[in-house]
Amino acid sequence: MLQPLIAGDHSPETLAELAQRRMRRKRAALGEALTGRVSAHHRFLLAQLLRHVEFLDEAIATCDRHIATLTAAEADALARLDTIPGVARRTAEVIAAELGCDMTRFPTAGHAASWAGLCPGNNESAGKRLSGRTRFANRTLRAALVESARGAVRTRDCYLAAQYRRLVKRRGDKKAIVAVAHSILVIAYHVLRDGQSYRELGGGYFDRLNTDRLTRYHTKRLAALGYTVTLAKHAA
Repeated sequence: MLQPLIAGDHSPETLAELAQRRMRRKRAALGEALTGRVSAHHRFLLAQLLRHVEFLDEAIATCDRHIATLTAAEADALARLDTIPGVARRTAEVIAAELGCDMTRFPTAGHAASWAGLCPGNNESAGKRLSGRTRFANRTLRAALVESARGAVRTRDCYLAAQYRRLVKRRGDKKAIVAVAHSILVIAYHVLRDGQSYRELGGGYFDRLNTDRLTRYHTKRLAALGYTVTLAKHAA
């Protein structure tokens, strides 16, 4: 759409017809948005910006090819990390670069989480629990895992998304996201240590784990709203 505009085509209708995918349903509104005055100076600036974007895309592609060459020996480990919800190829490369693929250096997953700065602190004095903030250790790995957690919580029927929904109500968004990032690191530790791909537990894992407690909770909630609840278990 920008290329014809740079070339001098100012027709809003023609430009709107170049819309793709979901934008095609908004061609009328898009035509109105494209109605205006585009001078030669505007076209010059747009051309420079597009050339800069193309340069950056090529630089990123070159770096990706170089990283792929450097990590060729760990291709299988990266592929297994990529099976974790929220962990794409780029995050898998960050985990391999910052944490490594040899988990024998960490006695447990907790040691790996502590090294990455994703292990909650235990600040207690005179029986009173104070701050439980995580400490800052490897900022690069921590940032990548938090970003992955943001993606994982939007995945349907996913254990990590269920964990987030379970925690966010009482601990807030930021603490819940850090908890999910911690879980992703623990999963990555076991994936790398055991040489196996991620096995999804499903979004209903916590409901299955605490069926009796969940039943009592919802029964009480319905009773508080004035309903009489009769429980009958379906035959399997």
